[in-house]
Amino acid sequence: MSPVSDQSGTTGASYAAAGVDIEAGDRAVELMKEWVKKAQRPEVLGGLGGFAGLFDASALKRYERPLLASATDGVGTKVDIARQMGVYDTIGHDLVAMVMDDIVVCGAEPLFMTDYICVGKVHPERVALIVKGIAEGCVLAGCALVGGETAEHPGLLGEDDFDVAGAGTGVVEADRLLGADRIRTGDAVIAMAASGLHSNGYSLVRHVLLNQAGLALDARIEEFGRTLGEELLEPTKIYSLDCLALTRTTEVHAFSHITGGGLAANLARVIPDGLHAIVDRSTWTPAPVFDLVGRTGRVERLELEKTLNMGVGMMAIVPSESADAALATLADRGVDAWVAGEITDRGEHTTGAELVGDYAV
Repeated sequence: MSPVSDQSGTTGASYAAAGVDIEAGDRAVELMKEWVKKAQRPEVLGGLGGFAGLFDASALKRYERPLLASATDGVGTKVDIARQMGVYDTIGHDLVAMVMDDIVVCGAEPLFMTDYICVGKVHPERVALIVKGIAEGCVLAGCALVGGETAEHPGLLGEDDFDVAGAGTGVVEADRLLGADRIRTGDAVIAMAASGLHSNGYSLVRHVLLNQAGLALDARIEEFGRTLGEELLEPTKIYSLDCLALTRTTEVHAFSHITGGGLAANLARVIPDGLHAIVDRSTWTPAPVFDLVGRTGRVERLELEKTLNMGVGMMAIVPSESADAALATLADRGVDAWVAGEITDRGEHTTGAELVGDYAV
């Protein structure tokens, strides 16, 4: 059908004229297909392009009482660092970490994930790079990427602006569900090192380093041994398979994914009434980026600690007699981990977890 014109010869409105490029969207789908193929599991049916992703649930028959675990998340304003640097193939890795590391906290095996990418204008190659990162992250988490959506929002977002979100599903046997009810006095709290800032607190980080201090993303920072932008874009560590390996090799009572809210607040979420987690700061030294943010913005330590992960991305609570075996398993998998604290009676404490002491120099 030809475009509708009035008698003056003016062409009528169209979707393209409104800013939505369907052809670019189709090309983006074609470019991302090769990456999605790499993030599969045998239970996935069909291919990219359907209205829904299919997962063969008969695979769950091996469970006595399968519990499905689900989570959804995004990566916050870290996307603006990626946009400014023109780097699009790592932010998807962050997305998988934020979703699947929440799911594994209860002991669930990640099964599949879907994504949502919202852009001001579809640049097919950029969208494909974002999906590349998501697919690579799914491989590291052991889950499949079964589908997603790319939406173009002209007029609401600038041509180079974008955001990402995702949702995931996992499964755990009911009698192997981890959580607060398993934790006991005397349990050891094991910290697993973060790869950097991960994907939380970037509104504070951007405000302090970019807006207040005026630092450039391409400025080389000696403490980092690389540019500021490279440090800020360091992908979030994906712990899913490491945590599952821990549950297979030793007894684990609970995990805590350290995200928004910081270490103490997230750890407190898995501590039962009557018990208290004490974490000793002297057992580790936060990476230089945390000191830079605090020093540059004159941010008080408690404010930093309730905003950033301070160098710990995941915590495991295990019986004290299992701590050595847990550390050995993590070391074999290349995960830097240490005993950072213990579980005690709540006593007069009003919160479920606290940090004590000073960070090691």
